[in-house]
Amino acid sequence: MGKGPVLIEIEADDPAQVTVTDAPPVPDDDSALPTGQAMQVAAGLASRKPSRLVRWFWSLAAALVGTVASIAAWDFVTGLVTRNPVLGWGVAGLTAAFLLTVLAISLREVAALGRLGRLDGLRRAADTALAADDLKAAREVTDRLLALYRGREDTRWGRDRLAELRGDQMDAASLLVLADTEILGPLDRAAAREVEAAARQVATVTALVPLALADVAAALTANLRMIRRIAEVYGGRSGVLGGWRLTRAVMAHLVATGAVAVGDDLLEPVLGGSILGKLSRRFGEGLVNGALTARVGVAAMEVCRPLPFPTGKRPKVRDIIKSSLGGLFATSKR
Repeated sequence: MGKGPVLIEIEADDPAQVTVTDAPPVPDDDSALPTGQAMQVAAGLASRKPSRLVRWFWSLAAALVGTVASIAAWDFVTGLVTRNPVLGWGVAGLTAAFLLTVLAISLREVAALGRLGRLDGLRRAADTALAADDLKAAREVTDRLLALYRGREDTRWGRDRLAELRGDQMDAASLLVLADTEILGPLDRAAAREVEAAARQVATVTALVPLALADVAAALTANLRMIRRIAEVYGGRSGVLGGWRLTRAVMAHLVATGAVAVGDDLLEPVLGGSILGKLSRRFGEGLVNGALTARVGVAAMEVCRPLPFPTGKRPKVRDIIKSSLGGLFATSKR
């Protein structure tokens, strides 16, 4: 067999007509699309309920450490009083001041839980009045609502309007809608601004910080702060324990309903059908995490409000995403 060039025949009538465009398209890799992993991990961490064995472990550990620390502190203070009365009584005063501070913090946490319970009870009473179309019960709900916001200047105009117009309402639904519009309307706008700010923060940090788990920590921190501020807007002013309990309730609801997941209705109506797949992986993750934060914020508004949203008045996640992430979308398109 002689040496020479090897000829490979192309199965085509005219080889000159074969171009790159005739090649089959490369299939899309769905796994490369952003999934909002940071928000999904943060939601899972916040909504996870520890097992009974773990709760017993931490309860017993706290009791044991508290007992040992109390006995050690008592022995230290009494021994110091015996050796040096002046210094001993000074340390005893500092210990008493510390215990009073701990007691004050505990009382504040109990009061915060009570405020959250008050909002929840008011919302349940409103649901009952609407279901039964009970005008008397609805008037009692509005009385409690006025008492809740009596000392707030940002609701003064709405409270005056409600007091002026409530007598003209002849059914429970119209009375509660009036109370919602006049008093809670400005609070809804303030809460929506908190949601928009948190969504922008989560999107920016996820897009710009490449460190592992930094986006999860940023998403969890931003959502905790957002839920706490939303509670404060509606009069909850939750403490540390109350804020964490509220966050768990919101996240557990979202995880149970599957809302903390990327769906076709999340960003595509805002970005356009194929733009999300053309973004960089990191920037796309930032947008998705910001949009999921907006979902969490709307759910927190529902949980923290003293009245349920009237029909058709619930904030749309799509509108909040457009308002909060519009600048980022414009940047991505350019």
